[in-house]
Amino acid sequence: MKENKSSKSPEARRKFLRNVGTLIAGGGVLAIAGALSRNAYSQNTDYFWQIDPQKCTFCGNCETNCVLAVSAVKCINTEPVCGYCDLCPGYYRANVKTLDTAAENLLCPTSAITRRYVEDPYFEYIIDEKLCNGCGKCCKGCGDFGNGSMYLQIKQELCTLCNECSISRVCPSEAIQRVPVASVYKLKQ
Repeated sequence: MKENKSSKSPEARRKFLRNVGTLIAGGGVLAIAGALSRNAYSQNTDYFWQIDPQKCTFCGNCETNCVLAVSAVKCINTEPVCGYCDLCPGYYRANVKTLDTAAENLLCPTSAITRRYVEDPYFEYIIDEKLCNGCGKCCKGCGDFGNGSMYLQIKQELCTLCNECSISRVCPSEAIQRVPVASVYKLKQ
């Protein structure tokens, strides 16, 4: 005995084909989105933004023009233990009368730099990256009157790897550029 399924069969087939078509279209969209995402990710990870310390003028744009609320640019100190200056121009403000750590004597507006006595005339300068806002005041003071061991650099683990660095666009000395990941950070020499 043969059943007559002709009345249900075309409708069931259409529904089945519609579902298959939706799945194929959705899968295609996901595949394209995944390919574009991988392509964008690989472009961002092949290069990163870097500040050339030889060109940087510590203009203050790194603090105010980063797309992040607190800039990805941080102070780096190549000589954490230093005895170059009797009165560190990267730590103290100019014309300080006393060598204490009162807020009015300190150069850093966020108190990101702490100083620890090692032995005469050496002090250890520690930079708290969480407090550093990339203003460059300490770096400018150290470069103008000290040994220049403090400089600014973009911290890659904080950077959003945007394709067009907003700080780079306003950098008057063109110190910020994209360099291959294989390149090491440029250090001030």
